[in-house]
Amino acid sequence: MITAVLIDDDVNLRNGMKGLLSLYAPDIEIIDEADSVTSGLEVLSRVTPQVIFLDIQMNDGTGFDLLEKLADSKGKVSSHIIFITAYEQYAIKAFRFSALDFLLKPVGPDELEKVIDKLKGVLEKDNDYSHIDLLLENIRKKADNFKRIALSNSDGIHLIDIADIIRCESDDNYTKFYIKNKKPILISKTLKEYEELLNEHDFLRIHQSHLINIAFVTSYLKKDSGFVQMADDSLLPVSQRKKEQIQDKLFKKLKFQ
Repeated sequence: MITAVLIDDDVNLRNGMKGLLSLYAPDIEIIDEADSVTSGLEVLSRVTPQVIFLDIQMNDGTGFDLLEKLADSKGKVSSHIIFITAYEQYAIKAFRFSALDFLLKPVGPDELEKVIDKLKGVLEKDNDYSHIDLLLENIRKKADNFKRIALSNSDGIHLIDIADIIRCESDDNYTKFYIKNKKPILISKTLKEYEELLNEHDFLRIHQSHLINIAFVTSYLKKDSGFVQMADDSLLPVSQRKKEQIQDKLFKKLKFQ
């Protein structure tokens, strides 16, 4: 059994979650529950569950407040966190950069099953929960321009400086990250997901298979629809419809150097 604590100020949601878990994830055992930051901290002072289902907005504070206080009291957070939230664009963006899972209210069985399947994979790994520190770092800054990203794969969770990512390459439903001075990292998410996260960091999708960091382009070849030479010596094709956009980006890069 996987031990869990459920923290949400809505008793109906807690009861609904317990019902969904009993039907779709019977190997999750709710060992305790709480309805506030204060009562949640009291529960977590007594037990350390494998997973915490955590609401963001509660009557006496937020789930982020709870994690901050828990980290202060215990030295670190030692449970996997699954947030339960209404749609909050900033928080969801922070979750995605931190490789943390979330469930949108009202919670449905399909999304619950997906998140629980991922949870089981995560619990099989050695996990230092450093991605929770990254989440709290991003939340404290209250800024959209995140500097680091958490990449989760079968080896564990890797915290990477976004500025060190040279390029990303599609491999079916996987994405391979090529990172300065590091071995490539293969992640089981599509390139489209990372395009959405990284496009404001001066990354550009130049081809259906390639997302590049403009800062690492060393040259542009005009042959055919075009090719870019990257700092890792890769030569990547540019699709016809991206030709004008990459030329414009490179012109701006050279102009301001």
